[in-house]
Amino acid sequence: MLSDSLYDFISERKYLIWYVKDYRALSEESIVEATLNYGNWDDVQKIIGIMGMERVATIFRKQINRPRKNYRPEVSHYFSLYFNKYATTRRYDEASHA
Repeated sequence: MLSDSLYDFISERKYLIWYVKDYRALSEESIVEATLNYGNWDDVQKIIGIMGMERVATIFRKQINRPRKNYRPEVSHYFSLYFNKYATTRRYDEASHA
């Protein structure tokens, strides 16, 4: 179940998930994916403010390491660089080789 702040965030941004009617049924993962793919910079900063840099980075890294990715290539590349620089958790490739 979504937190109230995350529900408020996504319900105020219907343009991110225009194909969904029940916003409470969404997962954190789907909201992060939609925000990074379709949101503007203010949307990205707001979701990071709600969920935290580490949580958003963890979700993103998990999603891009799946065989089927829903991120556009330029989005995946940009946020890989962004989270590698600004998130303090270890990158996936570093953690697996430690």
